[in-house]
Amino acid sequence: MAFGVEHRDRVVRWRMRLTASLFVFHVLFLYRAEAQIRYSIPEELKTGSLVGNVAQDLGLDLKRLRSGRARIVTGESIQYTELKTDKGTLVVNERIDREQLCGDLTPCSFTFEILLEKPMELHPVTIEVLDVNDNAPTFQNNKPISFEISESAAVGVRFPLQSAQDLDVGQNALQNYILSPNDNFILKQHSNPDGRKYVEMVLQKPLDRERHPHFSLKLIAVDGGTPQRSGTVSIDVTVLDANDNDPVFNQSVYKASVLENTKTGTSIITVNATDADSGLNGHITYSLSKMKGSVAEIFTIDEKTGTIYVSGQIDYEKYRKYELRVEAKDHGGLTGTSKVIFDVTDVNDNEPIIHVMSFSTPLSEDAIPGTTIAILNIKDADSERNGQIKCWIDGKLPFKIETSLTNYYNLVSDQHFDRESVSEYNITITATDFGSLPLSSSTKLHLKISDVNDNAPLFDKNSYTAYIIENNSPGFSIFTVSARDSDWNQNARISYVLEDTQVSGNPVSTYVSLNSETGVLNAVRTFDYEQIKHLALVIKAQDGGSPPLSSNVTVKIMIQDQNDNPPQVLYPVQTGGSLVAEMVPRSADVGYLVTKVVAVDVDSGQNAWLSYKLQKATDRALFEVGLQNGEIRTIRQVTDKDAVKQRLTVIVEDNGQPSRSATVIVNVVVADSFPEVLSEFTELTHDKEYNDNLTFYLVLALAVVSFLFITCLVVIISVKIYRWRQSRILYHSNLPVIPYYPPRYSDTLGTGTLPHVYNYEVCRTTDSRKSDCKFGRAGRQNVLIMDPSSTGTMQRIQSEKSILDEPDSPLESHRFPFNGGEQFYEPTSYWYTRVFLLLPKETIFSFFVSFLSE
Repeated sequence: MAFGVEHRDRVVRWRMRLTASLFVFHVLFLYRAEAQIRYSIPEELKTGSLVGNVAQDLGLDLKRLRSGRARIVTGESIQYTELKTDKGTLVVNERIDREQLCGDLTPCSFTFEILLEKPMELHPVTIEVLDVNDNAPTFQNNKPISFEISESAAVGVRFPLQSAQDLDVGQNALQNYILSPNDNFILKQHSNPDGRKYVEMVLQKPLDRERHPHFSLKLIAVDGGTPQRSGTVSIDVTVLDANDNDPVFNQSVYKASVLENTKTGTSIITVNATDADSGLNGHITYSLSKMKGSVAEIFTIDEKTGTIYVSGQIDYEKYRKYELRVEAKDHGGLTGTSKVIFDVTDVNDNEPIIHVMSFSTPLSEDAIPGTTIAILNIKDADSERNGQIKCWIDGKLPFKIETSLTNYYNLVSDQHFDRESVSEYNITITATDFGSLPLSSSTKLHLKISDVNDNAPLFDKNSYTAYIIENNSPGFSIFTVSARDSDWNQNARISYVLEDTQVSGNPVSTYVSLNSETGVLNAVRTFDYEQIKHLALVIKAQDGGSPPLSSNVTVKIMIQDQNDNPPQVLYPVQTGGSLVAEMVPRSADVGYLVTKVVAVDVDSGQNAWLSYKLQKATDRALFEVGLQNGEIRTIRQVTDKDAVKQRLTVIVEDNGQPSRSATVIVNVVVADSFPEVLSEFTELTHDKEYNDNLTFYLVLALAVVSFLFITCLVVIISVKIYRWRQSRILYHSNLPVIPYYPPRYSDTLGTGTLPHVYNYEVCRTTDSRKSDCKFGRAGRQNVLIMDPSSTGTMQRIQSEKSILDEPDSPLESHRFPFNGGEQFYEPTSYWYTRVFLLLPKETIFSFFVSFLSE
């Protein structure tokens, strides 16, 4: 027997595996054809059993599963399957019980997703669980079924039997009932509309208590599975003595009234039946026959007294009348029946129900009074006055309720609307019935008022003033204008337009641009404060209504100065071809005015405030520079020990942030005679030329060292003779000094020019060594200038000498004290006190060649 059971189990397992393999093959075929993953497996597989090869079915390699961190995503607390990423297979993780998972629902399946990352992929997987015949049919409580049947029972009497239950489905579910063989009873099988089977035992042969007072039968329920399973229950039949009188009710129909919502346990009516038999055959028990639906849960009867009680909820709106059938049964199994009719009395227990059939929102603000906004259907399930209703609007709102048809109400407007004042309404409609204890209900409607373009855009201010610093980058955001429109949506969608105006003869669009959506003004070009100091433009704000409305505003853009121009030195003039020197006599006292540095800055405000500082000096203890006026004065008595040539570097700074500066070199000669000055400046010139042209002479020396050596000796001797002769000529001449001034000052950046020509005149009294400088016109300078840039220098000096010889020469009035005595320098001799010598190498070389050739 044990061997047969084991062999049968092996056959079952083999069939299950074969079925699973066939389903897996079928699912794989469908997946390739329909791009779906679906597996079918039998229930109760062991943990670790193969479900399917996911990698192969999805067309993925194992590296993709590992790199994508493939995992199962499911919302269930139990994960029935497990993904083996190293093999790409799906195996059983938990015991799968189809009956626990789906009950009697077929087909039974569960789904989940396989998630991969990088990139994100989501593959749905469906597992269909096939039923296995692992449940046998069972009877409730498995208790024996007992019948007491009178021997006088007529043939054909039916005795309903308890139905069995089988948790399996399909062919594995309950299929048939078998009654153990006997001579008196047969089995009749029936099916309910839902497919469930039930059986009755039918008496086919009269009973004889004297021959068979007791029957012990077996009812067997079998399913259709392989192997087949079954369940058994015992049937005990006791044959009673003959009972030939049925119970009889005293009324064929009982009637009573009951209020809805009657409390549970309330008695309604008592029925009464009698039996003419005596003893146990006359003892009656009452019961309610099987009732449909929920009625069986509303009423109960006392089987001894026949009193009917309320056991559930009585609802007039569901059932207005209940009909029950009462059975009276004696101990002989005979029964009598009667009908009980309950009329339900209505109670006001239902509040009105409001249905919104139509609701128009949003509503245009120009809607006329009387416009229908909503149609309501209001019903009350109660009857008579309990079902009659009245309705109204809560609060003071511009609406009213009008009755149209039965149970239909219209919500209409009662006045004009203004969306800018009130853009939406919360309308509460309340309905109340007329019951003794009235009930009410309400609904809320949220009505929006749609906009009409009746408001023009308005700017925050009547005019705007914006500021921008010059030298801005093109595209720089200058300012943002903002307008608002009381309208809504498209009617309030504002676009900004830059009006076509002229600025300095050019269209304003060449200076600024305007973002039509945000109102941001951007610079189109770089502004220069020295050229333009402000812009005036007009911006229009226009809404998107039809027709559109607009308004204008004036925007004034102020250009702010930036310290972008360094100071420019006007005096002393720095040129590449000449050298200017100021002379200080050795008799000069403390505070002697040597010269004055004159500079300008085309910027404005504090960016143009200039200060002068002495940066470098041959002897810092001898000179000082006025911080504000740029005057160079002596700060101690000049002595014979002081060097003849003094080199001062003056730095001119503005007051901008950051400050900008310019430097000027002032050459000062401390001497009382011209030959001393001339010899010193000759060395100065040679040193300067040597330093400036060191590379040139080195290259030339490397090429023609021998020839250059002999040539240099001849040139040096010639130059010495020539300069000595020139100094003698100049010493006896009365040639005045004509200083050089730039006719017009231009800034280095080309962004602007000075509006006037600046000329300067030096005026000193004969009795003061500390006289100030007055700037007005170009007239006189105590400066000696020699312009060696041309071969006609001497001729120009001789021609200009005649001007100074005139009696009205401006320099005739110039007399300067010498050594504090009464002796004065005449204009001609004073002309030698300041020297301007700086000859380029090309001029010297050409002069020497011409001199040697002569």
